[in-house]
Amino acid sequence: MDFKTVLPLIVTDFDAAGVRYALIGGFALGLYGVSRSTVDIDFLAHKEDLDKIDRVMKKHGYNLEFRSENVSQFVSPVKLFGEIDFIHAFREISTSMLRRAVKKSAFGKELSLKVLTPEDIIGLKIQAFKNDASREFRDMADIDAVIKQYGPELDWTLLKDYFTLFGLQSRYAQLYEAYGKTKK
Repeated sequence: MDFKTVLPLIVTDFDAAGVRYALIGGFALGLYGVSRSTVDIDFLAHKEDLDKIDRVMKKHGYNLEFRSENVSQFVSPVKLFGEIDFIHAFREISTSMLRRAVKKSAFGKELSLKVLTPEDIIGLKIQAFKNDASREFRDMADIDAVIKQYGPELDWTLLKDYFTLFGLQSRYAQLYEAYGKTKK
């Protein structure tokens, strides 16, 4: 996938259509300075905007390969355009993530797009490995990298809520002890 070609096309049309979205996943981590290879683009998008998303994706030649209540997967027959996945936001916790999303620059400030906050990216990563144990090693490595980089700047109350939601209070306590306290 050619991210520099695809992202501006999709994001510009999302903004024009009023799609409530935020970039997540490996590319979002990269915008926060955490190196992570990725082969696709992942978004959190408001479930009420799925019709708008479908129109944008169809306009750019993507086929809807899979849709459930929680996710949609679009694949282009053109390798350059690759795969774009969406997590559907419809519960309060995920729609709150969208409201907290921030604008970030990509490709040397050529593109401005909405990205989840580091705390919310961590929340989704916790959910992902709790739903699929095979993801735990990689997702925890991503979580550790974000926390090491942003430490005391993070909203540790929100992080505690995410770790607690998934029964990971002891992991939260370890991370907070190592990185959450103000450094002197």
